[in-house]
Amino acid sequence: MNIDSALPALAALAHPTRLEAFRLLVRHEPEGLSTGELVDASGLTQSTFSTHLAVLAKAGLVKSEKLGRQQIQRADIDTLRELMLFLAKDCCQGRPELCEPLLAELTCC
Repeated sequence: MNIDSALPALAALAHPTRLEAFRLLVRHEPEGLSTGELVDASGLTQSTFSTHLAVLAKAGLVKSEKLGRQQIQRADIDTLRELMLFLAKDCCQGRPELCEPLLAELTCC
């Protein structure tokens, strides 16, 4: 990931509705959730939520798959991993002990 792909992802996550929706999708990996379930969880109208979902999809954070009559939304874990690596890649500056607490918290996932 580079700055040109990181910025849209960070901008997409900079809105409370989109951040909560993305976190909800991450918790429901790998099954994903239907668009209707996401709308219900958000408390928004279908059209308003669809706008937020489109922003997440355009940023590469969410993938959609048609399953019967439903659209199943899934967090793109590869993009999440790339974004996290992009943000933390230079944190140590040759001193791995600086990143050890971060890595320890992530290993429980």
